[in-house]
Amino acid sequence: MDFKIVWTLHARQDLRDIASFIDAENPSAALKLGDQVFNRVKSLEQFPELGRVVPNYFRSTLREIVVNPYRIIYRFRPKERTVEILRIWHGARGEPEV
Repeated sequence: MDFKIVWTLHARQDLRDIASFIDAENPSAALKLGDQVFNRVKSLEQFPELGRVVPNYFRSTLREIVVNPYRIIYRFRPKERTVEILRIWHGARGEPEV
């Protein structure tokens, strides 16, 4: 049985902001990035432990996958069989508030 993907308000806003910023200069790149993000997130339905543990947080359930240069930070909840997408963060911006 697949894990349920839940997008937080912060993650949805992060993706909207990123896509809008890229779209202003290159609409096709914005679409491509959006597709890449959604495809990577979809893979978490079957492989929720795919990402590495987020450095500096030291919690095995707080993980990230990368769509370069963006970090998709998520919480893996095995008992609830959910994956919460918490933030989508540019790698050069340091550590996000989670």
